[in-house]
Parts: sequence; C-alpha cells; structure tokens
Amino acid sequence: MGGDIVRVGREMRLISRPAQRIPAPGDVELVEVPVPDPGPRQVLVRNLYMSIDPGGLLRMSDLSKLDIPHFEVGEAMWSDAIGEVVESDHPDLRAGDIVWHRLGWRDYAVADGAEFRKVDPDAYPSLSHHLCFGIVAYIGIAVAGVKPGDTVLVASAAGGVGSIAGQIARLRGATTVVGSVGSPEKVEYVTGTLRYDAAFDYHDGMYDQLVALGLNDRLDVYFDSVGGGLLEAAIDVMRPRGRIVMCGQTEQVRSGVPTGPRNMLKVVGKRIGIQAFYTFDHPDLLPKFEAEFTEWVRGGEVVVAETVVDGLENGIDAAVGQLQGRYTGKVILRF
Repeated sequence: MGGDIVRVGREMRLISRPAQRIPAPGDVELVEVPVPDPGPRQVLVRNLYMSIDPGGLLRMSDLSKLDIPHFEVGEAMWSDAIGEVVESDHPDLRAGDIVWHRLGWRDYAVADGAEFRKVDPDAYPSLSHHLCFGIVAYIGIAVAGVKPGDTVLVASAAGGVGSIAGQIARLRGATTVVGSVGSPEKVEYVTGTLRYDAAFDYHDGMYDQLVALGLNDRLDVYFDSVGGGLLEAAIDVMRPRGRIVMCGQTEQVRSGVPTGPRNMLKVVGKRIGIQAFYTFDHPDLLPKFEAEFTEWVRGGEVVVAETVVDGLENGIDAAVGQLQGRYTGKVILRF
C-alpha cells in the first residue's frame, strides 16, 4: 500500500478468561489496529464472512489440560473465515482471489500465503457455504459407517452440523432419520425443509420421545454433538452393536458442569461402539467430500441452513445466541 495512507482494521481480543461460559463485557474488546502491508510471500486478505463456532466460547477458557486449542489472553481470537485477497507477495495468490483461512474475528488478515487456501467462488450458491459444517457431518457419517437400512438419530438437528448430518445419512441409505431439536418451530423446520422423517423437542423429554417414535431397541447410529441427557437416552434405546459418533459436547459447554450418562454399563452390555473424531484426523476424505458435497448442494439434495449476522461488533452476541439455541443452521458473521 503506497504513500502515507495507513490501513486500519478491527480485531476482537480476549482480555481475560471468563469466570462463566458467557463472557462478561470486560472479557473481550473490539479494538482498532493498523494493518501492515504484506511482507515477503505474505498475503493481505479482507474478510467477508466468518464462522461462529459452537466451541468459540469454550476456547476463551484455558484448555491446555484437554489438549484443545484455545485463545490466548491479550491476543486476537480466531475462527474459520472466507476473504478476498487485497494484496499478495505470494506466487500462488493474487488480488481478487477468494480464500479460506483461520484468521477470523478481524477485518483484515495478514499472514504467509501458505495459511490461505484458494476456493472456487462459484462452487456454492453463496460464498458463506464454504464455512458450513458439511465436512464435519460428512466425516461423522463416514466414521459411523451409516449404511442402507439404518435408523439414525441426530442431536441438534437444526444446528450447523446436525442439519447436514441427517441429510447425508439419508443419502447413504438410512431408512429412518430422526432429529432432536430445541423448539416446536425447529421440529417443523427439520421435518419440512430438511426432510427428516421425524423430530422432537428435547424439552418434552428425551427417552420418552424416542420410545414414542418407535426407536426403542431400533436405533443403529447416534450422531452426538451435545452429550448429557440425550446421550444417555440414545444408549437406552440403541440396539446391540449400535454406533455412536461424537463431534462435540455442547451441554457441558453450556452448563460448565460435566453431565456424563449414568448408564455406561449398557454400553458394555450392548457392545455399543463410541468414536469421537476431529475432521483433521481424516484428510483422505476431504477430496471425496469436496466432490460429492458440492454436487449435492448444487442439485438440491442437501440444503445448507444458515443464519447470517452482520457486523464484527455483533460477533460475541451471536456466539452466545448460538449456544442458547437462538438460531437455525450454521451461524455466519458477515463483515
């Protein structure tokens, strides 16, 4: 950037670790910072969209004992983002390219070009779809080994991961797909727009709802992202040698209190398999995901549910609202 003009951007910094799961006003601060010109092999990117992740509030805590990456006090927070290259000193990227990266929570990102991955701006109906949790859902269904004839239960079925997991389970041949959600409106959404076979509001009871839907001793796969009472209920109704895959535990994130199931002996008795996963454990599935998922979305076989919130200044409130179940689908912040 030539001349004496100084580019200024904003970034969200963690000032202190919250005493509770919901940050107090002084725990974070949106500050203005000068944006440096890119150095050798670096790239300057203007962010367009950012992912509001379920784990964002959790990362404000010290998670070093859990081997989970967390935000550092005094530094800018981070999240997946989609942006446009403004200036580049990297041979593989040029101004105007659209890139995916992990330097969200700021207006501008400057880093080595290797930190940015160029994406096809025409791959999806919206650039924001590059931030959807399709890859998490895709890998989870693969790890669970969903096959034709399976009965599948999906937690948080109107959320960013669950809204897609059930649709992929159907495409893999599942006979019955059931979702757990947090309101009557979301029941209508997942059984209508997302084409789940059935759904229930977990506030009305979990085990009883599963039995009422005919899942007792019929559940083959449970896609878990919440833990707690729903995990316990799923274990109760699961058939022998059923499979559980886990990508999160939002019930514990929300309450701050461990809420493990009380019926783990049934896991042994039924020989239930439980497998947690991270997406980066399965790089071999990424090319398959990119090929299949893009076509599913373009062809209307998968609906990408999103709620878009405008303005970096509204990011923390959006993260809190997501944890409280205020939104439907993947929560995206638009800069």
